[in-house]
Amino acid sequence: MTETSSPTVYGYPRQGPDRELKKAIEGHWAGRVTERDLLDVAAGLRAGNWRHLTEAGVREVPTGDFSLYDHVLDTTVMVGAVPPRHRAVVETEGPLAGYFAMARGTQEVAPLEMTKWFDTNYHYLVPELGPDTVFAADPAKQVGELREAVALGHTARPVLVGPVTYLLLAKPAPGADPAFEPIGLLDRLLPVYAEVLAALRAAGAEWVQLDEPALAQDRDRAVLDAAAHAYRELGALTDRPKILVAGYFDRLGDALPVLARAPIEGLGLDFTGPAAANLEDLARAGGLPGKRLIAGVVDGRNVWINDLGGSLATLATLLGLAGRVDVAPSCSLLHVPVDLGLEHGLDPRVGRWLAFARQKVAEVVTLATGLSEGTGAVAGRLAANRADLASREASALTHDPGVRARAAAVTPADTRRPQPYGERAAAQRARLGLPELPTTTIGSFPQTGRLRAARADLRAGRIDQDAYDELIASEIRSVLVFQERAGIDVLVHGEPERNDMVQYFAERLNGYLATQHGWVQSYGTRYVRPPILAGDVSRPRPMTLRWTTYAQSQTRRPVKGMLTGPVTMLAWSFVRDDQPQAETARQVALALRDEVADLEASGIAVIQVDEPALRETLPLRAADRPAYLAWATEAFRLATSGVRADTQIHTHMCYAEFGEILAAIDDLDADVISLEAARSHMRVAGELAGAGYPREVGPGVYDIHSPRVPDVEEVASLLREGLGGIPAGRLWVNPDCGLKTRGWGEVRVSLDNMVAAARVVRAEAG
Repeated sequence: MTETSSPTVYGYPRQGPDRELKKAIEGHWAGRVTERDLLDVAAGLRAGNWRHLTEAGVREVPTGDFSLYDHVLDTTVMVGAVPPRHRAVVETEGPLAGYFAMARGTQEVAPLEMTKWFDTNYHYLVPELGPDTVFAADPAKQVGELREAVALGHTARPVLVGPVTYLLLAKPAPGADPAFEPIGLLDRLLPVYAEVLAALRAAGAEWVQLDEPALAQDRDRAVLDAAAHAYRELGALTDRPKILVAGYFDRLGDALPVLARAPIEGLGLDFTGPAAANLEDLARAGGLPGKRLIAGVVDGRNVWINDLGGSLATLATLLGLAGRVDVAPSCSLLHVPVDLGLEHGLDPRVGRWLAFARQKVAEVVTLATGLSEGTGAVAGRLAANRADLASREASALTHDPGVRARAAAVTPADTRRPQPYGERAAAQRARLGLPELPTTTIGSFPQTGRLRAARADLRAGRIDQDAYDELIASEIRSVLVFQERAGIDVLVHGEPERNDMVQYFAERLNGYLATQHGWVQSYGTRYVRPPILAGDVSRPRPMTLRWTTYAQSQTRRPVKGMLTGPVTMLAWSFVRDDQPQAETARQVALALRDEVADLEASGIAVIQVDEPALRETLPLRAADRPAYLAWATEAFRLATSGVRADTQIHTHMCYAEFGEILAAIDDLDADVISLEAARSHMRVAGELAGAGYPREVGPGVYDIHSPRVPDVEEVASLLREGLGGIPAGRLWVNPDCGLKTRGWGEVRVSLDNMVAAARVVRAEAG
């Protein structure tokens, strides 16, 4: 007989409603907040999250999902895989200093590499493992947070990154054979997980959740056998809590029957989007008789309200496939803002279509109640939900016939530049007159306290628009003067007027909505407010023309126009789910095409259209990738293909694994691409060279996500590595990413060193 359904969640936003965690951590880094005070803030936020969940009706709260920086980094500490260079910081300055050294580096110690968490905009710190890695259990954080929750009267379920996913996310440590596969360390790692599980059981855990999202990707038989082995070994332990394995972000595919047969007590599955196929796969595998199923039927990655009636139908089907069915979001709520109730400026017609973390918890509770007690118990909420869904479907806010007609009229000729690259390159060289190894930056310069204060003063009415504009003009002049003095060849205006590379454009496009408090963690203390893409997209007026042309009027060197590409505009927004993403991308591309045309007509010779999200949005399953890459690259070309041969189109990507999309990068047909390469030691340069990439490349030589200032020789060494794959005539010199989050002190020295290194290597190259 099926047990009563309970609501639960896999994880909850960490930052607090007012980003209290960010402020405390950055205050600690600046020396204003003690370690004790920082840890007290963190404990208070955890307690507040658990209290809210319990009061909302969640009977089993997650622990261990909270992190001061990144949950994969927390796992590295838990299993004792701290690299030697960071262990030295731990020994001299303490565990917290060592933890942040792994995340951010120090002037003496490089951080861990950072990349995207599957196909989300969250970044994790990549474990470094080698054949000589020795694991050792350190469950203090996980046990401590469980005890906190139990002491506050909560029933808690610790959540850990599973051993298979942890190893699959790792990379070979420096000095290890690049062909080394960390998954080969599984038998060495499993006893450590056994110790952690025993410690959690001793601290009061009845259940422990092990997250294995890496199994939602295509995996060969060796990995599937490793997963079967891992959970056979862990399941056979006698001194452990009950084990729940959670897979999310896509269907588990061949891994589902492996986990269903494992000697564990529960399985968590995603039933949203492409992962809806898990339902048929679960039935085909014979279900989970006598076991617990956590059914992720509420989308944990987007902000649209759930179709409660549809979810209840799915849940009713699942009742026959498991001994107990509990209800949850599809994944951790880390990926959505905290509370829609904080948004007082949203159009109420749109607000009724939205659900942030708090509202999603309420949806989960409603569904669990309906499943356990019948739809009559939630009839009022179901009726209101049906009305909200119908209002969105019929709303004029979501449909613009003119936009749809223009998108339908696009032809293949609109998505291809008429001139071949060789012809374009010659025309651009003649127009720009750049040296070999030209230097540039990615776009943004430091957003100073003065700028942030001025933006707040403008919103509050303490200064008028003219005063604000004069400050922006002054900042642009200052940035230009610095770049000219430093000897940078292609300049940027520094983007002092912009808040975020997606939000800035979203606020100027029809179809988008902006939030005031919709913060979501991107990495560490970097939080963004993804705009909400609610309707058809168009550009009512130019967005960047004023300040770009002003900057160009102040210098004789070329100034780049800076735009955010259509795929990134979708990926870093909460995109509408009521039409194919390809159609939405085409609408955004047409709006950007208009902006590109205006910039070119105003004399801008270099236009950069950033697509850092192209790789991160790649579907997890290979079968789904060709269709995605086709519309994604077409959207970029649609935005950029209307220019003359001598207008140079740049694009930028960062912090992702690019090897799988090299053909798509080529298909963008950009004249110059800049990519993250400093933390990965120029790996991408070799990948591009191996793929025969024919155009110009700027692999980053300066890691902007660390406070480290690279010296001239460090940058020069990276450039020499880059020249091993890319000839000097096609190699650019630039940082990994924009400089908005860095301070002016380190930026000045770092860019001076970058330019000096370019001169050294240019001279060496003859």
